[in-house]
Amino acid sequence: MLKGKTAVVTGGSRGIGAAIVHKLASMGVNAAVIYAGNAAAAENVCEQCRQEYGVQAKAYQCDVSDFSATKETVAKIRADFGTAQILVNNAGITRDGLLAMMKEEDFDAVLDTNLKGAFNMIRYMTGLFLRAREGCIINIASVSGMMGNAGQCNYSASKAGLIGLTKSAAKELASKGIRCNAIAPGFIATDMTGDQTDNPLLKRIPLGRMGEPEDVADAAAYLATAKYVTGEVLRVDGGIAM
Repeated sequence: MLKGKTAVVTGGSRGIGAAIVHKLASMGVNAAVIYAGNAAAAENVCEQCRQEYGVQAKAYQCDVSDFSATKETVAKIRADFGTAQILVNNAGITRDGLLAMMKEEDFDAVLDTNLKGAFNMIRYMTGLFLRAREGCIINIASVSGMMGNAGQCNYSASKAGLIGLTKSAAKELASKGIRCNAIAPGFIATDMTGDQTDNPLLKRIPLGRMGEPEDVADAAAYLATAKYVTGEVLRVDGGIAM
């Protein structure tokens, strides 16, 4: 169903993003991997996909919070791949801190990358989708955007905003054959989450464990193929937000 299509995955060099790239590549999807700084990791993901799955894969450095840079990157992807049918907005950062002491630059940086970055990519990828007469947007949100999390007012706000962006884009683009959904992961074991062994929130997860990046990748693969699903927020959280 997806073989021969092209996916653009931001934050695709590690963690959840890399798992999504691998999952889609295993289904025959070509990959444009966007990374912020680790060129070696991004190229390694691309090389693995080329070798293991025989798909096209290329890495692109881009600060997704930069409106002009995203335009230029999408233009490069179009030149290299011709078109694309899938966009996964996974790029995200954290700058945790208590609300009363949070620096303005820490709030702005998280909103700029996590929320504005997704808008920037959707803004420019929509042109490719319209020409292809199909499109699938998958935004990686978070259960923090659904229920809040102390010490993460910036991150929670960015992910709540991403859910709102998802629903608005879904309504606006549906008539053009473009679907837009979100995944809300819970505690997923990645470099970003670090050691959570002593986190008391782990005891609140009904399934009793942290998730793996592959759990989110499986959800992304489902949404990429679910032709009658749009505007949905799919929790992948072990039940913590139910």
